[in-house]
Amino acid sequence: MIQFSRRPVLTTLGLCAAMLLAAPAFAETVDYTAKLDGASEVPATMTTATGAATAKFDTVSKNLSWTVTYSGLSGAATAAHFHGPAAVGANAGPIVPISGSLASPITGNATLTDAQATDLAAGKLYFNIHTDANKGGEIRGQMMKK
Repeated sequence: MIQFSRRPVLTTLGLCAAMLLAAPAFAETVDYTAKLDGASEVPATMTTATGAATAKFDTVSKNLSWTVTYSGLSGAATAAHFHGPAAVGANAGPIVPISGSLASPITGNATLTDAQATDLAAGKLYFNIHTDANKGGEIRGQMMKK
């Protein structure tokens, strides 16, 4: 009678299970932050308003979630967006418009394209908040890895 060892089969099954369980470990959540102020707008605005944006980006799902707080705007926020691609000191069009309430705190999430994810990682996205007195944006901040 021929006997087969179960050990190679069990070892192979164990390795397969370990690889399947390890797959989610390749996902990474990257934290981003930005200080929002009038001096960062292009051109700069004269305002005492300030704010902060924090965001989490999941590199597998490409989901960006954010919380933005602010105070001291010259009036009600009329629009808010993520813009890009643009380096500090340069302007770009909106790529992620914010819908819903613009009252502080602003929260939300969106799925980025591959190009937008690349620009975020390279520090080429910024967040700004617009008001009636500052239609181009009253406060702005570049999203940078924490």
